[in-house]
Amino acid sequence: MKNTLTAAFLLAASLLGQAASAGELQLFSREDFRGQRVVIADGAANNFRDFDFNDRASSLVVRSGTWELCEHVNFQGQCAVFERGEYPNLRQFNNNFSSAREIERRRDRGQGWGRDNRDDRDDRWREERREERRDYRGYEQEQRGPAVELFNDNGFRGRIVQVNNDLSTLRDVHFNDNANSMVVNYGTWEACEHADFGGQCRTFAPGRYPDLRDFSDRISSIRRVR
Repeated sequence: MKNTLTAAFLLAASLLGQAASAGELQLFSREDFRGQRVVIADGAANNFRDFDFNDRASSLVVRSGTWELCEHVNFQGQCAVFERGEYPNLRQFNNNFSSAREIERRRDRGQGWGRDNRDDRDDRWREERREERRDYRGYEQEQRGPAVELFNDNGFRGRIVQVNNDLSTLRDVHFNDNANSMVVNYGTWEACEHADFGGQCRTFAPGRYPDLRDFSDRISSIRRVR
């Protein structure tokens, strides 16, 4: 029986009739890229049970694109973002992923992707959507309080910093590399280990995170992604 399975999931074409960007993610059932391999290309896999790989990934390779992997189906629960590279050990996410999808590439990180006219149109569209989200978020803040609460100790103890807007550096609020627990009241937020959303990043859906584990004392920037 072959030890390589290929799962191809196609994204819908845009309204302009243009195909979505093609990324490729390889998952392995054992550390150091050993064991059974599954390849996900061109989009998303919202349930790893579809190809008998639920909670089995122990290492991975991102050959192209930027991918978000989540612990529950349909991209729910705690998620982590992986850019192009090799990840021989998934640490606390070992045998814990159930869904994956390609997300927007970050052109500002020197990955070598070019720009074209479609990129300019996409940039204008994204800026319009950001303006709409800012208006709505202002309403949310009035109605629901802080979007994110960061604590400098486990179990939601110690000093607290409330976050409602994107922060490119937590030095601005004197909280760089201090977060050990977190509450996300609404929205989905991406926290990164370096300023300007660089380095390893993870996404957090609404919920309570009493222990950030190996991401403790590592968050330097945070922004809302949904």
